[in-house]
Amino acid sequence: MRAIVSGMWKRAALRRKLQILRSLTKTKSVKRSSIIMDALLHIYMLKLKLEAVQIEYLHLMAIKTDYINLIKHLQVPKEVKVEKIKEGFLVRVKCEKAKDTLVSVLEAFEEMGLNVAQARVSCNNYFSMEAIAAVDDGENKDQMDVRVVTQAILRATKINQDGKETRECIVVPQVNNS
Repeated sequence: MRAIVSGMWKRAALRRKLQILRSLTKTKSVKRSSIIMDALLHIYMLKLKLEAVQIEYLHLMAIKTDYINLIKHLQVPKEVKVEKIKEGFLVRVKCEKAKDTLVSVLEAFEEMGLNVAQARVSCNNYFSMEAIAAVDDGENKDQMDVRVVTQAILRATKINQDGKETRECIVVPQVNNS
């Protein structure tokens, strides 16, 4: 009697497992061998899809690495824009990121007798600075013009991190008589 009951349980368990396989593989087959073959085919197709996804992932990671390396080696031309405003200058500087660039520019301001009233600096992929510099009440107040400030900032940013002089430079002096 026990053998008959355990045989029935085994057949019921097998039917449940085959039904699960049929639903997973979306097969209409009723025969046990067909269901198993369809399940094996389904597993093989899943393996192929997984390999394709892995290849695509590796391809995207290679593109990402190339893009990051490209950004790191991107050469940004030096750009200095100086505009005359009420009692000072609006200065915009963009150049390659280098050691102590900000310090050099601020020292140039100090040497010319300019006080930085407001500044915004960014050093993500390149050095970028926008500052409002006011003229001190010194003897060289009347001699200060856009060209002098531009040349002083260019000298301050001339030497890059390696100590070599950079050759790329775009100078855009702008006079705003407001």
